[in-house]
Amino acid sequence: MIIGREKEQKQLEKLYASDQSEFVALYGRRRVGKTYLIKEVFNDHFAFRHTGLQKAPKSKQLKEFAVSLRAAGMHDIPKLNDWYDAFNALSEFLSSLPEGRKVVFIDELPWMDTHKSNIVSALEHFWNSWANYRNDILLIVCGSATSWIIKKIINNYGGLHNRLTRRITLSPFTLHECELFATARNLGYTREQILETYMILGGIPYYWSLLQRELSWSQNIDELFFASDAQLDGEFNALYAALFRHPEPHINIVKILGTKKVGLTRYEIVNILGEDTGGTLSTVLDELEQCGFIRSYNAIGKEKKDTMYQLIDNFTLFYFQFIQGSKLDSTFWSRTLRKPIYNAWSGLAFERVCMQHVPQIKAALGIAGVGSSIYSWTYRPKNSSETGAQIDLLIDRDDQVIDICEIKFSHDIFTIQKDLDETLRRRLNLFVEKTNTRKAVRIVLICTYGLADNPYAGNVHNVVTMDHLFIN
Repeated sequence: MIIGREKEQKQLEKLYASDQSEFVALYGRRRVGKTYLIKEVFNDHFAFRHTGLQKAPKSKQLKEFAVSLRAAGMHDIPKLNDWYDAFNALSEFLSSLPEGRKVVFIDELPWMDTHKSNIVSALEHFWNSWANYRNDILLIVCGSATSWIIKKIINNYGGLHNRLTRRITLSPFTLHECELFATARNLGYTREQILETYMILGGIPYYWSLLQRELSWSQNIDELFFASDAQLDGEFNALYAALFRHPEPHINIVKILGTKKVGLTRYEIVNILGEDTGGTLSTVLDELEQCGFIRSYNAIGKEKKDTMYQLIDNFTLFYFQFIQGSKLDSTFWSRTLRKPIYNAWSGLAFERVCMQHVPQIKAALGIAGVGSSIYSWTYRPKNSSETGAQIDLLIDRDDQVIDICEIKFSHDIFTIQKDLDETLRRRLNLFVEKTNTRKAVRIVLICTYGLADNPYAGNVHNVVTMDHLFIN
């Protein structure tokens, strides 16, 4: 049974019912459920299905392609010297099949693009000279290497230019979809536990599928990360290796960004790296953003050169905070709950979850249909007489309002004390002064269980709770 993915299912079903051949690119990060979605929608009824091999040479890739042809039902398979031979054999096999829709699924296509493979050129020839002239082919190419799919297939300016008939991005689950998943698996989690799980795993279905109903929430996290045979041991390196052919520069960048709450400019990243890699750095940053590990944003009044890059991937943040370089025992997480290191991490992680659920926050504020830009804002003092300020989430609305969001994670109803009230009002005044905005500026509190009523609560204009983040 598929949880969520209603939009993607409808898209695929519509493409299957089309009266012409269709060429679809489906992409998303490792473990997000791409292959599972395709298998479930088409009920494993493929005319041909093949999965590329990670880190295998062209000869081995071609040999396995022949194995897939044989498994599909082709008996007399010619020698496959290159990918042109392979796709010619595929077209010959498909031509021999009875009338009806023929679903061709090529999974992990980026892994098949080995050195001097010419696979993209061969795929172009297969589609342009054969499949496109028929009306019964549904060709689906898939891959975890999002940047490769975008560069080589979607933004192809060669023979595949404008040939793709549909692109489908499979994003991580939202909190709403994770709640559906947890309910379907009878995990018995509260919403707070679902939220905390999301703060660790993000919305990656495979990670959630590893949770065991007979274990408590904290025991599950210990089993996934800290047990001697932890199920996600090594997942960090495997994740980046699956997405990027040479992952070391990408890992170096996220390591740097993982130390900075609000992120860094390109100039600051270069200073830390100690070298300016020019176009290479730009490519790495673009690829990390395309895969959802980082986000780029411009603060109000700042130029493009001041673009900030911020790490927002939940799993990566958790890895850097608790796992990298650590030798921890099997009950580490159960013993760490509510301690200072947990409290510091949970506040940051909750901020990232909020950034991933801005549509839900806007819906809670009643502005789902209002255009807006999302920023963070930092003011660094010019001298010792000034005080700096930082706003992690700022919604600049087209209806002449700016919402300054204060994000607080707690295990109970949140209470604003005098010092925080003074900080919020000072921050608002400093923002208005330094940006010279003419818009109305309001304070929004985003917290787990709501705001306690006291003399300071009246300075908050709106409250968004954890329940609002679960809006579909």
